[in-house]
Amino acid sequence: MKPGFVYILTNKNNTTLYIGVTANLEQRIKQHKAKIDKKSFTARYNLDKLVYFESFQMIGDAIAREKQLKAGNRARKIALIESINPEWEELYYE
Repeated sequence: MKPGFVYILTNKNNTTLYIGVTANLEQRIKQHKAKIDKKSFTARYNLDKLVYFESFQMIGDAIAREKQLKAGNRARKIALIESINPEWEELYYE
C-alpha cells in the first residue's frame, strides 16, 4: 500500500481551516495553490497555506486520522497546529 499524508490548510488570516488527505502532499498543495477547481471549498475561501501535516506509511492510516481530526472541535485543531507551528507559518516552502 502507498504512503499518505493528512494536512491542514488555512487562509492568510488563519480564519478558516480545511483538513485533507493525499498520497502526494507536494502535488496536492500545488493544486490548492493553483486553484485547479475554482468552485472547490479551498478555492472559494482562498485556503492554500499549509500549517500542519502528518505522514503515514499507509494511506488507510492517513484517512483514519483525517476522520479523527474532522470529528474534533476547532479548539483541538488549533492546539494541534500550534503544537508544531505556533506562529502558523507556511510549511509548504520549508
